[in-house]
Amino acid sequence: MPGKRQQYDAIVVGSGISGGWAAKELTERGLRTLVLEAGGPVDPARDYVEHVQPYEMPFRGYGDRQAMQREQPVQRECYACDEVGRKFFVNDRDNPYTNADDAPFKWFRGRQVGGRSITWGRQVYRWSDLDFEANLRDGHGIDWPIRYHDIAPWYAHVERFIGVTGAAEGLAQLPDGEFLPPMAMTVVEREARERILRAFGGARVMTIGRAAILTQNHNGRAACHYCGPCERGCITHSYFSSIGSTLPAAERTGRLTLRPHSVVAEVLLARDGSNRVRGVRVIDAQTRESIEFEARIVFLCASTIESVRLLLNSTSARFPDGLANGSGTVGQYVMDHHYGSGARGVMPGHLDTRTVGRRPNGIYVARFRNVTDASRDFVRGYGMQGGSGRGGVNRSGPGIGAAFKHALTHELGPWTINVGGWGEMLPNAANRITLDPVVRDAWGVPAARMEVRWGDNERAMQQDIMASGVELLEAAGATEVQPYGQIQPPGHCIHEMGGARMGRAARDSVLNGWNQAWDLPNLFITDGACMASSACQNPSITYMALTARAAARAVDLLDRREL
Repeated sequence: MPGKRQQYDAIVVGSGISGGWAAKELTERGLRTLVLEAGGPVDPARDYVEHVQPYEMPFRGYGDRQAMQREQPVQRECYACDEVGRKFFVNDRDNPYTNADDAPFKWFRGRQVGGRSITWGRQVYRWSDLDFEANLRDGHGIDWPIRYHDIAPWYAHVERFIGVTGAAEGLAQLPDGEFLPPMAMTVVEREARERILRAFGGARVMTIGRAAILTQNHNGRAACHYCGPCERGCITHSYFSSIGSTLPAAERTGRLTLRPHSVVAEVLLARDGSNRVRGVRVIDAQTRESIEFEARIVFLCASTIESVRLLLNSTSARFPDGLANGSGTVGQYVMDHHYGSGARGVMPGHLDTRTVGRRPNGIYVARFRNVTDASRDFVRGYGMQGGSGRGGVNRSGPGIGAAFKHALTHELGPWTINVGGWGEMLPNAANRITLDPVVRDAWGVPAARMEVRWGDNERAMQQDIMASGVELLEAAGATEVQPYGQIQPPGHCIHEMGGARMGRAARDSVLNGWNQAWDLPNLFITDGACMASSACQNPSITYMALTARAAARAVDLLDRREL
């Protein structure tokens, strides 16, 4: 039997990028808000480890490989899950998932206060109407119920708060935002940019990455000091995370209750049979106590797969196939970005220059395929990310003293440059999340089962990424240019989307244009599950903007007594 029952104005499931924004917006708009996080608390002063040096680590950064293979066999495949960063990734034994034998899937997860906002890549790019109109234009998926003008003010709202470094380029397919000063490109990146612009008549643009990292003090947070390993945390809160930004803002209102160690097992329907949810049932991760929390509205922000798993596990006589599943599409149309292909080369000259510090950013090549002219081989497009640097000379001999140290840091190899593609995945009903009929997690909740595969369109795009990468670097003046290609399995990009998509009609979507469930109007889903297509841009800023927009809508409906 459930334990004690507690009531709030709003419940937010998840404390990461989307959950933090829901908490901030709802509390600032007057709602007493409960944020439920499945993992434990994080104390930046104790838990952030970006300044820990390899010589301070027992395994010099590589980690205890036997322990990681035993406890985190999936998570260890993420670059950020190293000896000290592994604390921000789940134990795979406690948090299993399954996948079809012919459909490998990598699910990298962070269950702690702040979620994956502690370890994310921080790249932020607005969508344009090229993206919002794509489904309608080529017939893959359903039409988005919103357009760029609907979300543009919310992009700006988010950018002003989090702080985004970037350079305005005036590109229709990659709208400019409200930017802090851009980070500097290296001398070879500046040279490559100008040569590429000339070679392709301005149709291909290499710019500095747009990142949620501060280049000047902003909203009480300090500018980045280029220490480098951001994925291990940031004690100065120089990059955006919910721990450093949105959750403190919510806390300042006095209306936030944050409850860690709270595994949400199901969303509960109203007792009176109305088309409403009344709250959630939580399993306390430490005591295993079952507790019900009730609220006027519920926001699911647990991450794409977790939110869909929660819907599928919330069954009833009315929703035997999962909550809010009147359309039958819950769990379908799952997407990720495909990546792993590109090109690299050597940039001659400039041997009298070197980098200082570790710039937590790279370069970005805006989408140029299927923007004005259609490709014969595939629909949609890709952006390219990369960077440049100088590697050290291999010095295997002995040495000591200042001269030896100077040689290690100044006798460097030539400049190299790299570009790799991040491509759009088409929505496909066969790519889906279900519940495993046997496997359960440590708290008794059925595990997610993934069945997601790349299609012909994604594979054709990967081939074009390699070819265009070579073209770009040769135009940039690089030598020894070599393509590379090894498409990673779905999930590996950590941009999973879909499963509870937005749409224009209840018959073929889960959510309306305000991220509001068609079947249950006081239920909102604003993480990646809501996405009706994937575009090719890193998606997190779109989640943030959609969340802020949905929260404003929810409070407005409450004020008008329409919820």
